[in-house]
Amino acid sequence: MMRRLYDWMMNLARSDRAPHALFAVSFIESSFFPIPPDVMLVPMVIANRLKAWWYATIATVGSVIGGVFGYAIGYFFFEQIGQPILEFYGKADGVTEFLNWFNVWSVWIIVLKGMTPFPFKVLTITAGMAHMPLLEFIAASVVARAMRFYLVAGLLYYFGEPIREFIEKRLTLVTTVFVVVLVLGFVAVKYVF
Repeated sequence: MMRRLYDWMMNLARSDRAPHALFAVSFIESSFFPIPPDVMLVPMVIANRLKAWWYATIATVGSVIGGVFGYAIGYFFFEQIGQPILEFYGKADGVTEFLNWFNVWSVWIIVLKGMTPFPFKVLTITAGMAHMPLLEFIAASVVARAMRFYLVAGLLYYFGEPIREFIEKRLTLVTTVFVVVLVLGFVAVKYVF
């Protein structure tokens, strides 16, 4: 089933409806859909590198708006909808522990995990369930998703097809290195300046 979804999305990325589909996939991936928008973003940027930043913007806006929908699921419908989604992703058992972390580090969890391939819908639903302040959630989501999608678009824009294979095989590594560099930058600013 996952392979059929992946193939369907790859074909859609080549069509005239690709920007609308990218927005839709970015939206639903943030609340329940299993396949990340990168599956469409990558071939779209490879096909037209001059639109890389536009495509990253579409993915970011769709993901943040979809994240608000995921937040609403966690806030209003956790037991009916949110819990089954978390169970599907194998994250339901750790909700209590995750909430403890989330209540202390909510913005940073959204920013750091939201940049990685970690299922963003788990974060959005948990943020709603934890009643994280909505404006903080939106701001953290904008930062996280923009950094992720602009990083992918930027690498593809500057390096083209060779970087696509690297990103597809090592997306976790690329985003993890970026997060480590970002955190080290914050630490350096705090202690050096």
